[in-house]
Amino acid sequence: MFWENIKLALSAMKSSKMRTALSLLGIVIGVGAVVAILNLGDSASENISKSINAGGTDIVTIWTQPNERTEDVFDSEFAQTIKNSVDGIDKVIPQMMSSAAIRANQKSVGSQIMGTETSYFDAQKLEFDRGDSYTISQNINHKEVVVLGSAIAQELFEVENPIGKRVNFIMKSGIVKSYEVVGVLKEKEQSFTMSFNNSAFIPFNTFITKLEHVKVVSSYVVKTNKNYNTISVSDNINKFLDTSVGNDSYDSFSPAMITTMANEVTATLSLFLAAIAGISLLVGGIGIMNIMLVSVAERTKEIGVRKALGASPSIIRGQFIVEAVTLTLIGGFLGILFGSFISYAVTNIAGWTLTLSYKSFIVAVGFSMFVGIFFGWYPAMTASRLDPIEALNYE
Repeated sequence: MFWENIKLALSAMKSSKMRTALSLLGIVIGVGAVVAILNLGDSASENISKSINAGGTDIVTIWTQPNERTEDVFDSEFAQTIKNSVDGIDKVIPQMMSSAAIRANQKSVGSQIMGTETSYFDAQKLEFDRGDSYTISQNINHKEVVVLGSAIAQELFEVENPIGKRVNFIMKSGIVKSYEVVGVLKEKEQSFTMSFNNSAFIPFNTFITKLEHVKVVSSYVVKTNKNYNTISVSDNINKFLDTSVGNDSYDSFSPAMITTMANEVTATLSLFLAAIAGISLLVGGIGIMNIMLVSVAERTKEIGVRKALGASPSIIRGQFIVEAVTLTLIGGFLGILFGSFISYAVTNIAGWTLTLSYKSFIVAVGFSMFVGIFFGWYPAMTASRLDPIEALNYE
């Protein structure tokens, strides 16, 4: 009986192609809009997370704001103090920052100069295009060596291999320092706090003794352990620093915080927009009810014949509900294809990676069935309550 009802439904739809197409249009647009919005929401979230993750979601950066109470606290040894005081920390790396013009081959380029330890490259997941990082020994012995970001190496040396060549740092004071290139980084997306491609890295000890004679560390990079939540570790670091140096002596940031916030905002906005798009499904449902009422009116004699031959009200009711659900399911599947096409087109234009939200497919099909049953119920009840004699005499 179920398959017979489906055949009857398809036959009725085929006999009124234009009316069926117009009724399907509302469902297709509604389902397509919901699918497209949820797909684009997931794609946006994935691409935002990918961009944020370039800075490392297991990284917490602490910027020092030294004052009279704390200027003697923020030194290289304080990195170990932080590590020993807070659970979940893999390593704490001190770093110094400055800026200079780097000159080589009669070319110069402005750069951020960072003095940091060898472990920094591993913590930030930086890979080498040529050469390698400076060694622990070179840091201990204050060697004048440098690792160049990809953009700087390209600007100064183009296709020439820079390893073993020397570059000059021209400081704001006019002092010129010469450094040997030991490595060139592969290109990497800019993080919230750092442009790796436009930076040059030298050993931490070399920075504080030969480049700039300073003692106060400008910032610390904290890498958390894999088994710990970065945001929780960051909160514990803040509690420790609040107690030890005061909350006016530092600022901290972790990309993991932004990732969480961005995902929450994107998910909420997607659901909100999907709910608005779902209104068009209700409009489509009203169209389904309309076509079903018209169908009942047109097939009154058919209903009368079936009742005269012994069809019960439940059988008649089931026939029209199955017809309504079949109509909305066809619209739902067409809507999924339409929404997926829109998603592909928009992400292709935006340069994103498309992430299909399979939950949107389930929601679309489920809601289509609900619309079919909900808006098909009244016409089906109307058909099932027709009097056989009146139906047979209907003109």
